[in-house]
Amino acid sequence: MDEIIRVANQYYILAASALANTPTRVLKDGETFAIFDRSGDVQSLGFNQHGIFHEGTRYLSRMELYTGQGKPLLLSSVVKGDNSNLVVDLTNPDFCQNGKVELPRNSYHLFRSKFLWNGGCYEQIRVKNYRLEKAKVTLELRFDADFTDIFEVRGMKRPRRGERLPSVVEDDGVTLGYKGLDAIERRTRILFSPRPCRLTDQVAVFELHLDGNQEETIFITLVCIADDQRPALNVPFEGALSRSQEARKGLKSRLCDIYSSNEQFNEWVNTATADLLMILTQTPDGLFPYAGIPWFSTVFGRDGIITALQCLWVLPEMARGVLRFLAARQARELEPQRDAEPGKILHELRRGEMANLGEIPFGRYYGTVDATPLFVMLAGAYYESTGDLETIEEIWEAIELALKWIDTYGDRDGDGFVEYGRQSETGLVQQAWKDSDDSVFHADGRLANGPIAMCEVQGYVYAARMAASKLAEVRGLDSLAAKLGRQAKDLQEAFEQAFWSEELGTYVLALDGNKQPCRVRTSNPGHCLFTGIVSEERARRVAETLLGPDSFSGWGFRTVSSKEQRYNPMSYHNGSVWPHDTALIAQGFARYGLKEESLKVLTGLMDASVFMDLHRLPELFCGFKRRPGEGPTLYPVACSPQAWAVGAVFMVLQACLGLSLDQPEGRIVFDHPRLPPFIEWIRINGLRVGSASMDLSLRRERDDVGIIIERREGDLEMVVIK
Repeated sequence: MDEIIRVANQYYILAASALANTPTRVLKDGETFAIFDRSGDVQSLGFNQHGIFHEGTRYLSRMELYTGQGKPLLLSSVVKGDNSNLVVDLTNPDFCQNGKVELPRNSYHLFRSKFLWNGGCYEQIRVKNYRLEKAKVTLELRFDADFTDIFEVRGMKRPRRGERLPSVVEDDGVTLGYKGLDAIERRTRILFSPRPCRLTDQVAVFELHLDGNQEETIFITLVCIADDQRPALNVPFEGALSRSQEARKGLKSRLCDIYSSNEQFNEWVNTATADLLMILTQTPDGLFPYAGIPWFSTVFGRDGIITALQCLWVLPEMARGVLRFLAARQARELEPQRDAEPGKILHELRRGEMANLGEIPFGRYYGTVDATPLFVMLAGAYYESTGDLETIEEIWEAIELALKWIDTYGDRDGDGFVEYGRQSETGLVQQAWKDSDDSVFHADGRLANGPIAMCEVQGYVYAARMAASKLAEVRGLDSLAAKLGRQAKDLQEAFEQAFWSEELGTYVLALDGNKQPCRVRTSNPGHCLFTGIVSEERARRVAETLLGPDSFSGWGFRTVSSKEQRYNPMSYHNGSVWPHDTALIAQGFARYGLKEESLKVLTGLMDASVFMDLHRLPELFCGFKRRPGEGPTLYPVACSPQAWAVGAVFMVLQACLGLSLDQPEGRIVFDHPRLPPFIEWIRINGLRVGSASMDLSLRRERDDVGIIIERREGDLEMVVIK
């Protein structure tokens, strides 16, 4: 089975159990994330994604709580609204002996609270006896650490692993260890307070003697340690929780605040805001949104850039961090084993054992064709929104190198289009955003041979040149600005000739290695609308095709039309619905004045969010047709939260409002703003443009939106185009 899978797709994610069937609770802080069941346990059997992970390795593979009567009964479970901590209410089950109920259920209450901070997991278990008589409460924690690499958890098999180190058991704690084949010693340190009455390297037992209505608390601190790292172990639970929450509050204060008349929309926005704060990771270069939990909780160039674009009007500071981080790690030389070429922007960065050993190529991997033009696009959009010329100056060399890569390594055959084809034997076959091995094909279902020129990539290149032209002009480089403008116009003309299909009513997916078009209807041309490469006369045709029943499921856009040979609504890229893809298309509609179409997209995604756990849109869901009274069909191994799914709500709202920030001109622009019927009014507080900001009230009118400035700080004007 494993060999079959590796031939079909080397980095296939096995679905031994569906995440949809096993509701989980997710926490993340920095390089650490955790997946628990609803009881707050890490289960070792049947739920392979459970655990506490740090820098690509699972440091805890089991942590289950038992009472003397067995597993406690779940009463409630929730991750607090700001994603700061998980709280769980449990009670004892009925305990029968000799046909008699010796201990009735609900005799005592167990309250668990846990959170991540500074490379560790902090937990308190509070036990209260609600009986009048004295009670003996026995709690048992069963734990283990398998130190598996995240790619092993995903399903990859390794010919050999490192060695498990001897466990160290002390009075108040246990240290579990593993020495990897990369020579790094990874350790899980678990401390208990008070000391357990019995402690081994797999079990901690507590016996509590509680008077009536008496309460006691057990504290557990787990820390992930690699080599000589020495995280602080002496910070008490409350102190660590306070520091963690203060950090989140400080970051949240830098986001603009969005509130509307519709509570379900507010829930969607609030969840997205909390998830954005959770996935953001502070790096030496600034904030970077890690791509998704569990499989992609690390740096992805493309994902980070698109998330920054989606959230640019909400948190411009994130875009600065993404730009600086990627500029600092831009490829500077040819490294075929990494698919790296001078000027190319990073695709993926991993820190686990398999990455360190080169068993997977993703330690620092550059196999993406679109991150490089997207990087330049983001630089232009960031300057437009913030006027931060200092950062543009800092990364200007990286922008120039990216443009050079587009002209040279990107355009392999000199035909004016950017193509891809992997250099690494273990790298990704497909290197656009739809990177499944079977995602690029012809009308008859044949897979396309490379090098492959994707339609949306040409749009990204067009937008990158337009953005760089404006930046060059700002920097006084008039000849370069003019050259880039001409290149963009030439590409636009060539694109129209080579990629348009009158028969399909849209642009073809790609050109294969023989310059033969892949004549299939996909969502990819919607990205072309987003970039502005599409001619005005063809924009509506593209929109009509995308909104046809074969492409628009009712919730969002299918990645591949249901008319096509390889359509499968349960596939990863050939018929599923991705919220970020749908949101980019909505922004593309708005760019060409198709506001009613954008409103339809907002409505579809909003309705989908209502059916999702916590109103959290996942990475993707299945592309089945919307059925009355039913929600979207979930995809079995989708990441949730996923960065660019989180950002979808902000981009689709921006599209409907026609909102853009123009710091050089000192203005906020609303271009033909619209609100859907289910939102009467919306309030946006702390909308920043450079150092200035506004609070705005927007109210839906018959065919318009009325906007009132509630507060203005700094030199800033508002322009409404009707």
